[in-house]
Amino acid sequence: METHVCQNCKNNFSIESEDFLFYKKIDVPPPTFCPDCRFQRRLLFRNNRVFYRRECNLCNKSLLSVYNKEHQYIIYCKECWLSDKWDPIDYGQDYDFTTSFFEQFKSLQTSVPRANLYQTNFISSEYCNYGLDLKECYLLFGGINNERVYFGNQIFDSNDSLDVAFSEKVEFSYEIFECQRVSNVFFSCYSSDCVNSSYLIDCRNCMDCFGCVGLVSKQYHIFNQPYTREEYQEFINANRIGSYKNHLEFLEKLQELKLEIPSRYARIYKSLNSDGDDLVEVRNTHNSFSSHQAEDSKYLFFCRNKTKDSYDTSFQGFNAELLYEIAHGFSGSNTAFGVRNFSNQDSRYNEECHNCLNIFGCEGLRKKQYCILNKQYTKDEYEALLPKIIEHMNKMPYIDSKKRIYTYGEFFPSDLSPFSYNDSLAQEYFPLTKEQAIESGYTWKDLEARNYQVTLKTNDIPDQIKDINGDVLNQIIACQHEGKCLEQCTESFKIVSEELKFYKKMNLPLPRLCPNCRHYERIKLRNPLKLYHRSCMCDLPNHSHQGKCEVEFETSYAPDRKEKVYCEKCYQQEVI
Repeated sequence: METHVCQNCKNNFSIESEDFLFYKKIDVPPPTFCPDCRFQRRLLFRNNRVFYRRECNLCNKSLLSVYNKEHQYIIYCKECWLSDKWDPIDYGQDYDFTTSFFEQFKSLQTSVPRANLYQTNFISSEYCNYGLDLKECYLLFGGINNERVYFGNQIFDSNDSLDVAFSEKVEFSYEIFECQRVSNVFFSCYSSDCVNSSYLIDCRNCMDCFGCVGLVSKQYHIFNQPYTREEYQEFINANRIGSYKNHLEFLEKLQELKLEIPSRYARIYKSLNSDGDDLVEVRNTHNSFSSHQAEDSKYLFFCRNKTKDSYDTSFQGFNAELLYEIAHGFSGSNTAFGVRNFSNQDSRYNEECHNCLNIFGCEGLRKKQYCILNKQYTKDEYEALLPKIIEHMNKMPYIDSKKRIYTYGEFFPSDLSPFSYNDSLAQEYFPLTKEQAIESGYTWKDLEARNYQVTLKTNDIPDQIKDINGDVLNQIIACQHEGKCLEQCTESFKIVSEELKFYKKMNLPLPRLCPNCRHYERIKLRNPLKLYHRSCMCDLPNHSHQGKCEVEFETSYAPDRKEKVYCEKCYQQEVI
């Protein structure tokens, strides 16, 4: 093991012996940024939810785009971008050994057209981004095979639900986070196989439960206490579930109960020799979060459907292997330093390239091989030139305004991100103020002037949904945060007709936050993406240990948290 100093945050970080073996396997030098700063840098290259109105630079039609007009990029609508009206090879340029590689790539970024949004087979889902097979969805960012899902993020195989994040197989549900196979479930997180329930945390296979934590295979429970069917229904009828005031009281009582019930040290299921949180069917995978079916990997975030032998990879998966410093894409092998690439092999430093082999420093290529800076080479020419470029990257590195040095082996400098810091996903997981972002060398986009007036303030919204009529569809509602948060707040919002119908049908209180702030409230339900070495807090006499349990583990619960954190065995004995 070696200890290094991160050239970004100046904190120490460790590189383990197995890490060096991985770097050797894919032939890259060890990183000079710590894992957190590497993750933050990758997130800076993805804008999920901030749209701008502009025109296609080819057909001139009006469109939505994640790219602000202030950035000098050529933007095509998806139809034009996929057409044969242009060829990315036409933008190829000779490698210039008198300037740094990243300067040359930056020039390529601004000359090669890019798609306005990342949509595949979208039907009536214009205001969505990053997804496949969406139908009649609205403000859904990331997901596959969804119908009529509004205000979502990273959703799979779901329908008829609102305000959902990092979940799959959800239907007729609202305010759901990290849940699977639930129906008619509301205001719940980390629960699976539940029906007709509200305010759940860490529950499985439950039906008709309200305000419960850690229950398994239960029915007719209220705040973890059993009731008869008649008593349960009487509670539901008597407590004005559609009241916003009561909703806040339910949330407060749920959090109090959560502190009383032991918490599992980590949500890791069907896994072997792995650490992190929210992991399913992983093996030899470490310091990773919200990932499924990964093997022999480290520093993953939201990697699904088989990722193998990969480090520092986010929003990736689908039979991918030997990936390093990858920000968003699908599949691929022996690929490093990439953004939004699909099914590439033996490639480095590429953006938005699909089904390519042996490419380096390319933008927007499809089904190409042996290309550098979008210029076509023969196999022999490519293999002769590539080592010279790598040597040149080390001799003439890119140095940004904060004196951070980028040689071969570093991900793209933040200067090359097409997004302002507060437009990117970095703001969600590493929130900064405008002053902090600028001090760190990032760009910032101020909110554009609004040409409308708020017509309904938060305090004037009727408490109960039954007292709200169709006139609310014509109102511009003030967000409760008033733009004073760090959550991409839009300051105001409107209720759309399908949304109001859902609230009425399900007897749910009208939200007081804009969709962006509601999204941030959901992701706050996740523990920080950081691990701490701790020991089990269980000291119960009826367990298998003598005195206090001495099992140690890595957990995302910081030592100063109020929860009672148990090892897996003690949790199973006490809660399940």
